[in-house]
Amino acid sequence: MTRLIVLGASGSLGSQVLRQALAAGHEVTALVRNPSKLPPEAQGRVTVRTGDLTARLPLEPLRGQDALINCAGHVANGESFVDLVDALVASVESLPASEKPVCWFLAGAALLDIGSSGRRGVELPKLNSTYRPHARNFERLRRSSLDWRLLCPGPMVDEPAIGMDRLRISLDALPVRVSAFARILPGPLLLPVFASLIPQMIVTYADAAAVMLANLGRGNAMSRHRVGLALPEGKKGRKSQWSAG
Repeated sequence: MTRLIVLGASGSLGSQVLRQALAAGHEVTALVRNPSKLPPEAQGRVTVRTGDLTARLPLEPLRGQDALINCAGHVANGESFVDLVDALVASVESLPASEKPVCWFLAGAALLDIGSSGRRGVELPKLNSTYRPHARNFERLRRSSLDWRLLCPGPMVDEPAIGMDRLRISLDALPVRVSAFARILPGPLLLPVFASLIPQMIVTYADAAAVMLANLGRGNAMSRHRVGLALPEGKKGRKSQWSAG
């Protein structure tokens, strides 16, 4: 059993983390703005804390936790998303070393290395302005002493899980095949190549939650890495279904 605090537990990903954590027998604390939005099956089964995630968090809810999963915030919120992650990291950093939990944060596939090209999606034209907050959050984590992991999926969908054992999972680079010629392409031409790979990385909230919950051990292989997720070879995700090809 792991003592786990989940931030943003009422959202699409956070609620999946909450359900699976409870099913696995973890001792869960949910930090939310509005407890009434928690999944019905979580009511009475979790310790509920309310708080403003845009301010530096009080330390009391963080103490005694083995792990923290942050599902709060969104890259579209820009500077406020950066401020949220910075405040959370600062709060955990202020804990004594023995009390710092393992931390999962969320980014996106644009933060992963594109094969051997030496570039990331976040550096490409049209993507930089939107996904720059992910890059800034990543740099903040790298400067910290935390045992962090940064999940970097493509778009996520509310569909049945396919199972973690079927996913392609990578560290730091895209979890899909990238043509060798990508390394010589200028940014404007690499952009459509990157975009063409995204359908392979459309994964379910349930599978994303399972990957995080399966990797809460201190100092495991994912520690201080970006983690990419993709469907099985030959599969592509759509908004509401999987397709072959």
